[in-house]
Amino acid sequence: MNFIKSTLIATAVVVTVGCATDDPNRRAKTGAAIGAIAGGILGNQSSSENGKIVGVGVGALTGAAIGNYMDKQQQKLQQQLAQEQANNQIDLTRIDEETIKLDVSSEVSFDVNKATIKPSFRQSLSKLAGIISEYDQTAVHIIGHTDSTGTQSYNQQLSENRAGSVGRYLSRNGVKRTRMRLAGRGESQPVADNTSSSGRSQNRRVEIYLKPIVEGRENEAYRSPR
Repeated sequence: MNFIKSTLIATAVVVTVGCATDDPNRRAKTGAAIGAIAGGILGNQSSSENGKIVGVGVGALTGAAIGNYMDKQQQKLQQQLAQEQANNQIDLTRIDEETIKLDVSSEVSFDVNKATIKPSFRQSLSKLAGIISEYDQTAVHIIGHTDSTGTQSYNQQLSENRAGSVGRYLSRNGVKRTRMRLAGRGESQPVADNTSSSGRSQNRRVEIYLKPIVEGRENEAYRSPR
């Protein structure tokens, strides 16, 4: 590991010198370059513990590269899913520098009390899968939610099944299973009042959280959002 650290430091000096001192993006470029180099050096230091992915092209984000990486991923999502956002099928929120949240409406993705993805929504999920596959230094959390209609145990199972359906669809379209974490929260986390049809509609949703896999703190990427 000392050799790796020494190599990174030496490379950092070379990269820094190679960037023009008057380049306003010098810091971001340096961070991105070092991050890419770290990924290559750590290529053989992989671990399956907690689903961690460490290797070439995965788990190598460091420094200024993190924000830049998430910015680009957000821009791609906004561009490719513009129609879905306009139709209120998918809502995109940047929670913080390291977290992108996608709210998928169950009204357009699932029939009532069903966990099978509607054929009309598959194209949208395919586009999403393509972007997630492209940005492969991202952990993907898929969390299902329901309204309070029905029993608590039924709603819990339905939320898990819907998260599972989304996860399987993304996997079939190129997203590695090892990057994904699936969960169901049932009716326990409403975002609106369950006493109205409008509120119940908002509560029936699937949330997808995208978090960067950062070198040295990979486990944080796989920690479930609250």
